[in-house]
Amino acid sequence: MKKIYAVGIGPGAPELLTPQAQYILNNCTVIAGYKLYLDQISAFTQNKKLIPGAMRQEVERCRAALDATLTGETVAVISSGDAGIYGMAGLLLELCEEDAYQDIEVEVIPGISAAISCAALAGAPLMNDFAVISLSDLMTPKATIKQRLTALAAADIPVALYNPSSSKRHDLLEFAVETFRCSGGALPGVIVRDAYRPQQMIKTFTLDEFPFELVQMTTLVIIGNSQTVRRGDKLYCRRGYKEKYGVGQ
Repeated sequence: MKKIYAVGIGPGAPELLTPQAQYILNNCTVIAGYKLYLDQISAFTQNKKLIPGAMRQEVERCRAALDATLTGETVAVISSGDAGIYGMAGLLLELCEEDAYQDIEVEVIPGISAAISCAALAGAPLMNDFAVISLSDLMTPKATIKQRLTALAAADIPVALYNPSSSKRHDLLEFAVETFRCSGGALPGVIVRDAYRPQQMIKTFTLDEFPFELVQMTTLVIIGNSQTVRRGDKLYCRRGYKEKYGVGQ
């Protein structure tokens, strides 16, 4: 059986690319991915056949990668963060249900997801139960996203918001901020933009002073809950150590 690799490249910094991902990228003959992500791993793309593409060309790019696999190439399809979290792993598995690709095995190579890497820059805001949700309505109906946000706000758990805003889309972020504020008050949170890249920006906030103007597609937003503590420029979510062991103030 032929094999294709769905590789998570993490946030883009070379030191956060896992050794397993490095091994696959070094040994494959073809790399497929969004051009921005290919640029982030340029050290691995030399002398490789590339299948580049733009946003919203995921299906065409994955089909081309699978076709290359059928010809005997060793193919890696890259995603930022983790390939199985809003990445290409699921799409490759879906496509392999089709007759033409049923003899291809998809191996998923994990990467450090945006929620985890951005949380590390902010402290430990995801220390207890948390959720991740994408605010992009390209693949998920807007009504479904709003329903999920409302449920998460009522559940009082921290949430990491992927794809929070774009040049044409702001309403779901505004809905999220207002929904969590109405449910939990002026909860603390953090914005991380361009994590681990030269233009990286980290800003803590409370929901009554949310900096909408700083959010773009390369931003991750983390909204805390009633147990989230803000200490200077760091956040952490209490897990129960204070109540059980008397830790802290």
